[in-house]
Amino acid sequence: MNGAECLLRTLLANGIDTCFMNPGTSEMQFVAALDRVPGMRGVLCLFEGVCAGAADGYARMLGRPAATLLHLGPGLGNALSNLHNARKARSAVVNIVGQHSTGHLRYDAPLTADIEAFARPVSSYVRTVERADDVGKEAAAAIRAARVWPGQVATLIVPADFSWSEAGDPAAAGPLPRRAVATSDAVRAAAGALGSGEAAGLLLGGGTAFGAALEWAGKLAAGTGARVFANRYSARLEYGAGKFAPRRLPYFPEAAQAELAGLKHLILVETKPPVSFFGYPNYRSSLAPEDCAIHALATIEEDGTEALARLAEECGVSSITPERAGAAAVELPAGGPLTADAIGRVLARLVPAGAIVSDEMVSSGEAVSRNLERAAGVDVLPVTGGSIGQGLPVAVGAAVACPGRKAIAVEADGSGMYTLQALWTMARERLDVVTVILANRRYRILDVEMRRTGAGPIGPLADRMLDIGRPDLDWVKLAEGMGVEGSRAATVDEFIAQFGAAMEQAGPRLIEAAIGE
Repeated sequence: MNGAECLLRTLLANGIDTCFMNPGTSEMQFVAALDRVPGMRGVLCLFEGVCAGAADGYARMLGRPAATLLHLGPGLGNALSNLHNARKARSAVVNIVGQHSTGHLRYDAPLTADIEAFARPVSSYVRTVERADDVGKEAAAAIRAARVWPGQVATLIVPADFSWSEAGDPAAAGPLPRRAVATSDAVRAAAGALGSGEAAGLLLGGGTAFGAALEWAGKLAAGTGARVFANRYSARLEYGAGKFAPRRLPYFPEAAQAELAGLKHLILVETKPPVSFFGYPNYRSSLAPEDCAIHALATIEEDGTEALARLAEECGVSSITPERAGAAAVELPAGGPLTADAIGRVLARLVPAGAIVSDEMVSSGEAVSRNLERAAGVDVLPVTGGSIGQGLPVAVGAAVACPGRKAIAVEADGSGMYTLQALWTMARERLDVVTVILANRRYRILDVEMRRTGAGPIGPLADRMLDIGRPDLDWVKLAEGMGVEGSRAATVDEFIAQFGAAMEQAGPRLIEAAIGE
């Protein structure tokens, strides 16, 4: 078999059956092999940033990697933004990048680039295949690297001639090392902090912001009086009735510092000490109080759920019943102009249990999220690395990973323009994704940031750089041009009707929600 077929068979043998791709000439052997090697789902994306974001969303929901297939250095360059987000999310991604044939590299052809240099800032593992016989072995090594807990981006660069040449056999990645656990000293130190009589809190991240860890965190809150928070930039957050609900830290530092005020101990679980998104004049970057002691119960690489269970036992609270979110339905808003708060209330009331929400709301995020936290039961996939353009692609990946669940992308209009090609993939694959575009026709968050950074008043020339109207973006036409049914809502009643209908039908749908008009 040739190298491309060997690569494909190695991916499949190691449980990778989905590849988000935007191939070029150097990857044509891999594309041709799809018809000879059954089992791989190739998902075509019209921009490499969509490939990377979709692989991120897929990994966040399944905890295992999909592959990407990208074309040379420029193709990888187009994907860097969402690979940055995937790296911050600690998502497992096997990133396959084609390279010129080895004999062609010395000619410095137009597309020649230092692909490894492009890859290193967003990859924890980078390797270029050096012989056709090594394709299977190197692919298996990349898969193993991607799956090291909790996940990482592994980039494998494959010269074109190794794809068409005779290659060795497919390879197995082999067993992964056992996941590290928290030390006994860390558990005892955390228990000491909780039993000190001083105000203490837990900050959950990684795999502890959803699933069984929430129950253990709730027991600790009920039994010790600890305040429990969730890192707002976790890869996945779980909300819903019957679940213990940690407080998601706010975006702006003043509000976050107010949430953490008074704490003398902050216990980290699969996360780092909290810091503000940006640095501002005359503000501390650290969000915890200056006199607050920081304790690491479990590092990002360790099993935080297991550590919370041990901590609950150490504190004698394992049998306590935690406080859980109630099941009371959120009231739908009365009619009138559409606002972010109203959108949040509609979502909280109408999204079905088990829905997945890809969140890239930016300036409207706080108003929508405080309502969404009362939904029947949803997984929220937040912004992780802050590089805009992740919301629509992450929804694509989540929908491919979980075809039985409704996916909802709540997307700001400005950031949506970075990767609107994702709509085409939703239509092509008939993905059950409802996209809500929060259309205020402005980079609204930058109005706030202009003031916060002390840059001065917004003059007429500066205003033109923040205004994305004149001409207004027509998201209904943009969606329809990509094959997705679209509609526009400017009032609460219109949004309730359109969103309610979208929840009852399968397949892609877009609603342009006109807010701030």
